[in-house]
Formats: sequence, C-alpha cells, structure tokens
Amino acid sequence: MRKFKLTSLVVLCVTLGSIGLATAQTAPAPPPSITTQDKVNTRFGTFEFKDGAPSKNTLNKAYDYIDFTHAYNAFVNTMQGVSLVAARKGFLDAGVKDNEILIFSELMDAKSLFLTANADTVYFLGFIDVSKGPMVFEVPPKVLGALDDMWFRWVTDFGLPGPDRGLGGKYLILPPGYDAPVPDGGYYVARSNTTRLLIMGRAFLENKSDPKPAVEAIKNFTKIYPYEAGGIGTPIAAFLSGKAKLGKIIEPPATVFHEGSGKVMNTVPPNDFNFYEMLNEIVQQEPATSLNPEQMGSVAAIGIIKDKSFSPDARMKQILTEAVSVANATSRSLFLNPRDKNWYYYPGSAWMNFLFVTGYEFETPIPEITHAGVKPFPATGYRQLDARTAFFYYVTGITPAMAMRVTGIGSQYLLNMLDADKNYFDGSKTYRVTLPKEIPEENFWSFTVYDNQTRSMLDTPQRYPRAGSQSYPSPAAEAGSDSVTEIYFSPTQPAGVKRGNWIQTDPKKGWFTILRLYSPLEPFFTKTWRPSEIELVP
Repeated sequence: MRKFKLTSLVVLCVTLGSIGLATAQTAPAPPPSITTQDKVNTRFGTFEFKDGAPSKNTLNKAYDYIDFTHAYNAFVNTMQGVSLVAARKGFLDAGVKDNEILIFSELMDAKSLFLTANADTVYFLGFIDVSKGPMVFEVPPKVLGALDDMWFRWVTDFGLPGPDRGLGGKYLILPPGYDAPVPDGGYYVARSNTTRLLIMGRAFLENKSDPKPAVEAIKNFTKIYPYEAGGIGTPIAAFLSGKAKLGKIIEPPATVFHEGSGKVMNTVPPNDFNFYEMLNEIVQQEPATSLNPEQMGSVAAIGIIKDKSFSPDARMKQILTEAVSVANATSRSLFLNPRDKNWYYYPGSAWMNFLFVTGYEFETPIPEITHAGVKPFPATGYRQLDARTAFFYYVTGITPAMAMRVTGIGSQYLLNMLDADKNYFDGSKTYRVTLPKEIPEENFWSFTVYDNQTRSMLDTPQRYPRAGSQSYPSPAAEAGSDSVTEIYFSPTQPAGVKRGNWIQTDPKKGWFTILRLYSPLEPFFTKTWRPSEIELVP
C-alpha cells in the first residue's frame, strides 16, 4: 500500500512537471522605458553605461551634477537666510549690536546698500537676540512694522497692521522651544523658531514734510530688554496659588540708538562662494530644526551641517562656485524679466506684484475682500518656488501686510523693470510715466529708483532717488491742470519739468522702479485706477 502511494505521488509530480514545462512561455524583452541605453546624450554631456552600469566617467559626471543641483537649490531656496546674515553683518560692521536700533532720522539715502529700501519713511531697524531667553520689544505708536526670524519668515506685525493697531505696546518674544509659563497679560506674545529676529519698523513724516516728530517718538518709546519672569503680566493670585513665581519690576535700560542717515554700509548678500560661508553661519547659529528638513536637505548635502566643520575640497569648491553663478543668473532673470504672466498686475503690462497670486508664504493667493467679509482662497498645496526666489532676491522683509487687499492700512507696491516696449531701462535715456488723477492712497505715494546690480537705491548726485506726494526729502511732485501727474526718469532734468517730478538716473547704469501706495484705496485693488506704462521719450 505504501509502495503504491509513493509510486502514484512520483507519477503525479512528473505529470505536473511535464504540464508546466509544456506551458512555460519565454519572458518578453524588458520594455525600453525601464532600461538605460549604452550611451545617453544630454545637455550635460554623454553618459555611458555597460548593461546599465555607469562608467567611471559617468559616475564622475553624475556625482558632480548631484552636488551642483544641491548647491543650486541651496541658493535659490535658502537665500533668504543668507540675506539676513548679510544684513546683520552689515549692522555689526556699522557698530550696531544686537538689541540696539539703527534709526534713519533724515531718511535712508543711496549711500547704504539695502535691498529696495525707500527714501520716504523713517526706518528703525535692528536684531533682537533671544538666545539667552525671552525679550521684550516696546514699540511706539503710529508705526508700521514686522518681526521676521533669521530664515526671513514672518513672526508678527507691530504697529498699524499688528495687534496694537498703531497704539504702541509691549511685545514678548519667546525663543525656540520655550515652554515656561507665559504672562497672563500686558504683552503681545510672539514665538520665534530662531534665536535672532529682524526688526523692520517704519514711521511716517508729519504733514508729509517733517521726520522729527516720528524720530522723537521712536527714541522715546522703543525699548529692547530681557523679560523678567513673574513681573508684569503675572498677577499676585498666580503666585499665591503656586502657579507662578514673582519677579522684580524694574525700569528698562535705555535703548542704544545709532544714526543711519548718510552712513555707508552693505547689507546685500553675496552671489559668489562667500554665499555658502554665510549660509554656514546661520546653520551653526540657529537650532538644527529651525528650517524644514526638505530645505535643509540640500544644505546638508553640500557639507553644511549643524555642529560640523564646513571644509569643501577643491572639487566641491569649484562646483559651489559654478552653482552660485548659475543660481544668481536664474534668480536675477526671474526678478528682472519674469516669464510667468500671472505675476503682472495688469494684462499685457510691465507692472508687477506677484504676492497677489502667491500670498506672503508663496502658496495661496491673498484673500479677496468683499462686502460680506473676507473670502479666502483654498490652499493650493504647493509652494511657488520661483516666486519665493524672485521675491527674496530683491526684498528685505516679508509680512502679510505686504500682501493684503485691505484699504487704508499698510502699503502696496508695483514694480516695473521694463519700459512700454518691454526693454530694460537705460540710464542714459529719458522716460515718462503718467499717473491718472485721484491716485488711490490715503497717506502718500512715491516712486523710488533702484540700481539693477545692487537692487538698492540708485546712487546719483540727487542722493534721494525718489518722487512723490511728500515734500521731504525732495520737493513734492505736482499734478498738471488736469490733475494728472507725470514723473520723468533721466540723467538730467528735462526742460519744463519741475524738480519734484524728476528722478535722476545714471547714464552708465540700468535701473528699475517701485511705485508705492501707503494706505491704498479701493480703486487700486479693483484696478479701475492704473498707471501708464513707462514710455521712452523721443
């Protein structure tokens, strides 16, 4: 019986095996889409493989390209951090330490290199250091400002768009990871993901002509000092219940102010190998988690890692040097001649403000404002990376106040880098722009001219390259008998054009301009009011 069963099993296995052999099929050749040819020609050269295995030459090219890509991405995706490192270095070189204020009592002029600053408002700027604990920042009334962290991310507004709504007040700035008790009141509380923050404050001229009252208010009310736990904002009841300790209430120390008007200083980030050295500075200074892992991935891939030495070899330094040149070229192209038509404010126009379509976080368009209230757009789910790169290539600071459709608050900007024929502006030629009557602003308007190279105010004998409705620091522009205002841009003052309606250019320099509307009105947002294109005057 056992013999029969064993024999039957053998026969069955042989039979099944025969069936399987009879029905087996030859596997088809792999589809071409999943294989790699022996030679692949690309814009980066020819890559060679032997049955899919890269040759030594291909390995070298591939790894050079990987390192180049990471170096390129590190520039275009993290330049905002380097921009603030450069700004802080410029402040320190000028003698302005952290927790001190640089104030421009006679406004900023073209001697200082600041990305697209203006000559219309009283700037007060500085860096707050929260590395040793929370700091208090007291702000004056009637100002417009924001705090950004060292990766140029918005932390809070202060002044007119902030929680104090222009009345002034105390802001408590908490450092990264702070988990101690927060006072019950007395402060507007803000949390930072970095150990230092940029102060960007502006105050307005009295009667559009006098900076002195604003300067006096800034110096009287602006204070920066360490927070005393258990002091202001902590009720005695919290101490009695064991929920908090009591701290001393002491008079804050006097704020140190430095005069900035007329001072020569550089806050513009580099676009050579030094860029990566400054990038290393911020990585070493700030917590390892201060930037998201995706952006930090490219930074780490080129050898910039928290608590490690940045020492690229000759090969890597050459790649970094080339990558920063290409990244600078693409960033400059995105800014000076954008290809995305959505970035332009009017159809077919050269006037640009892409924050309306990207928002201040470069992700979701800014909300519509209707009679029924705010109408937000749904989240897009993606970051508009080119817009972020272009923005931080020419701007110092970011805040929701720069990207909102609220009338009578904040400011709005229109950039123009191309004339009516879509050519770059030539400093040796004469151009004209026309502003229709009833310019939509509640406070004031202005044009400022910038140097293409530095993205800072154009330095000419005029000193303040601006024109607008204010009569300081240069005469106010005058409208014609039809209430239409014309502004001219040229190396010499055109005949018959009043001084306030002319901005001087440099025959050897290219330039661009920004139209600013402070406290903009509805016709700007509805686009029923529109400036002309900037035309070349024959």
